[in-house]
Amino acid sequence: MRLLNTGTYILSEFQSNIPSYAILSHVWRNEEITFQDINDHGKAMLKKGWEKIVGACNTAKRDKFEYIWIDTCCINKESSAELSEAINSMYAWYRNAQICYAYLWDVPSDGNYESLHSPFSLSAWFTRGWTLQELIAPPRVNFYGSDWTDIGTKATLQRTISAITGIDTRIIVGKSELENVPIAVKMSWAAKRNTTREEDVAYSLMGLFDINMPLLYGEGKKAFIRLQHEIIKKSNDHSIFAWTTEPRPSQSTMSIEVYWHAPLTIFNILTMLRGSLKCP
Repeated sequence: MRLLNTGTYILSEFQSNIPSYAILSHVWRNEEITFQDINDHGKAMLKKGWEKIVGACNTAKRDKFEYIWIDTCCINKESSAELSEAINSMYAWYRNAQICYAYLWDVPSDGNYESLHSPFSLSAWFTRGWTLQELIAPPRVNFYGSDWTDIGTKATLQRTISAITGIDTRIIVGKSELENVPIAVKMSWAAKRNTTREEDVAYSLMGLFDINMPLLYGEGKKAFIRLQHEIIKKSNDHSIFAWTTEPRPSQSTMSIEVYWHAPLTIFNILTMLRGSLKCP
């Protein structure tokens, strides 16, 4: 695991005895600082993403953290093996962080953050596939606006976040075990979230289901089918079959091998879920 020093902006690699660290959750934008960029500060400072790195590091330093993990620059994405290992480890990295900083670039520093019509509620952060696990896994999540003004925590904003995401407040604040939540409910949380790459619809959910599997970018929808197979192997929860989808032209009904195409299908059965598949 690589961590970025919050004072020197230099990466360090740890195989064991990992120090306490903060972690960043954010929506990727243009000119993010990559692993290659961070090793050349002169080059990195010329990119728009540098401001985000500085903001995250300054916030971590203020909280007395020497290290922070930031996905854009702590993973060498030119190595497919390293990327696969990182994505399979990512849920654990967020869970083990002392604190997660959720940076919302599209939320101004002033406003009523508890309103469902506020910029906070409408932030792109709540629409992305990867940020689902980044909300649930860490024990502490602090939200920050575009100028790094403190908005609140997932504990203080739990009711608003629950209304936005459909996630029970007990899961948001860690008072209910994720493993006890029905598969159908977990999948419903992913409804209408999106990812840049089709395969990431599946890969971004692996941690929520405690699944490890190799990454095969280019496989398209097959990634989601592989995820379902892996879930079925380790679970007797039949709510995984509670989906409908369009049959192939040659079939009158969808075969069991096809399952559902993506979590968006779940949106069609949320009424059923609310009545029969609630969190314990």
